[in-house]
Amino acid sequence: MADEKDIFLELRHISKQFGSFTALEDINLKIKKGEFVCLLGPSGCGKTTLLRIIAGLEKPNQGQVMIQGKDATALPPGKRNFGIVFQSYALFPNMTVRQNIAFGLKKYHLSREEENKKIETILDQVNLISQIDKYPMQLSGGQQQRIALARALVVSPDFLLLDEPLSALDAKVRQKVRKEIRSLQQRLGITTIMVTHDQEEALTMADTIVVMNNACVMQSGSPVEVYNHPQNPFVADFIGSINFFRNDLLASANLTSDRELVEGLSLNSMSLKACRPENVEIVEPRSLNSFNAVIHDVEFHGYGYRLLLELSGDNTPVNSDYLSFDVSSEDFFRMGLEKGKPIAIRFKRGCICYFNSEEDTLAGA
Repeated sequence: MADEKDIFLELRHISKQFGSFTALEDINLKIKKGEFVCLLGPSGCGKTTLLRIIAGLEKPNQGQVMIQGKDATALPPGKRNFGIVFQSYALFPNMTVRQNIAFGLKKYHLSREEENKKIETILDQVNLISQIDKYPMQLSGGQQQRIALARALVVSPDFLLLDEPLSALDAKVRQKVRKEIRSLQQRLGITTIMVTHDQEEALTMADTIVVMNNACVMQSGSPVEVYNHPQNPFVADFIGSINFFRNDLLASANLTSDRELVEGLSLNSMSLKACRPENVEIVEPRSLNSFNAVIHDVEFHGYGYRLLLELSGDNTPVNSDYLSFDVSSEDFFRMGLEKGKPIAIRFKRGCICYFNSEEDTLAGA
């Protein structure tokens, strides 16, 4: 738990309605100074509305926005001292890179020398000083987005808001630019809040992920926490791949005579269970706590293979007809795995989580 003095931005009981539609419902969030926070969720969950409320572009119907310990709820955007970067870049096509970045500095009435120094310093930080006299149309999408970032940062804002800044880029460029954004954010130590629907972006960039759905915060925590210890089935399913089960897995498990329990499962439990593909392993037939399965299909994923398994008995996963399981290319060929082959699998110790099927909250792991 961070000390209150470390909190840069706090949202207290934020709610927002558009007519009869509830966009946000009782949002409470604390963001530390220098933290990189990702608001992650599906389209329509309220994450962009929340970002706009932080920026002052929308007013909440209820609640408070506290910035550095002061109530900023009624402050206009121009008084909040933030930089913002949009998905569309929003660069002026008839202006050079230098002129685009200088646009945000006009209100400070700097001398030409001071203005040029600031522009060249920020362009050097985003590794685009050589493009200073080019027009946006002469730059790649990734370069344009970095120019938009430079324009947001050149005014020395207290915090940075990013509204799906990478979604217009192709996959390869997106990977490169997200590394550059994260590296720059860490060097500057600027508090950053980014909206995204891309789980990989959130996992690789954020200090804290705030998972949202249906106008609510479902879970907030580090990438490791939300991935390994999801608090409800939505978070488990939205971040990464996962297998869900409702029926009693013990019914077809290979057990000892004293009915030793399968790791993480309760005898006769009908709760919702979950296990990620990487937490399944192949074992010798009839091994303790193993399950008999048949390889239904094989998918090549570059890093290795994903096997789709059909379990014996009445143990089909809830969210799929088959259990998914990841295996390295080396193990795939070493074991002679192929479609139709019977195997025995086991869930890795300590890697099963299960949820109360009625309340949809984490019951244990």
